[in-house]
Amino acid sequence: MLAKRIIPCLDVRDGKVVKGINFVDIKEVGDPAECAIAYDAQGADEIVFLDITATHEGRGTMAEVVRKTAKHVFVPLTVGGGIRGVEDFRALLRAGADKVSVNSAAIKNPELISEAAAQFGSQCVVVAIDAKGDGAGRYRVHIHGGRIDTGLDAAEWAREAERRGAGEILLTSMDTDGTKNGFDLAMLNAICAAVRIPVIASGGGGKISDFTEVFRETDADAALAASIFHYGELSVMDVKTELARAGIPVRLL
Repeated sequence: MLAKRIIPCLDVRDGKVVKGINFVDIKEVGDPAECAIAYDAQGADEIVFLDITATHEGRGTMAEVVRKTAKHVFVPLTVGGGIRGVEDFRALLRAGADKVSVNSAAIKNPELISEAAAQFGSQCVVVAIDAKGDGAGRYRVHIHGGRIDTGLDAAEWAREAERRGAGEILLTSMDTDGTKNGFDLAMLNAICAAVRIPVIASGGGGKISDFTEVFRETDADAALAASIFHYGELSVMDVKTELARAGIPVRLL
């Protein structure tokens, strides 16, 4: 079995890492490169930067953030938020990103996945899916920060993303996101069963046992979290040490 990955996610606005609750009372808390260096030292397997302003004007800022970080951090860097076309892929990959994550733009133009995979390779293309249960056992894809229900079935969309060349799915459960009550195991199992490419679990991680559970109960390849790491409730190595004790393969320092 391949080692399971633990991935901190950093929200970036105007070149700074920010924290907030439901995008309210957002405050700058640090330099992205410095935060990434700290997570690298803790044993993070990858780091995700999310551009929460997601404006065209901010794209140059994000490229500079990636460029500065890539000089000091040697784990893979993924960047998402506001990606509109293959030129955004090219700019971020040239700056030092290893992967680029697309969400709303891929829904609006699925050919973007195919074009990016053809030009840069599937390993660079992450399709992010924000989904919510409909109460009838299906999971519906939402876009624009969860504000718009597309009506798309998450499993069907994941299959299409894979067919078009996506190398990985970043799956966020809107039902568990921010709750710290555990990952959405049912949703994860539905998506993992639908695709052969790696699936990253996102939304709900709040304690060490949540990470142990997600890897024991689903075929997720990685787990992503933000606030528990940012606020120092857990370190990456806390999580990985416990996973190793539980017999789950992880990369230890």
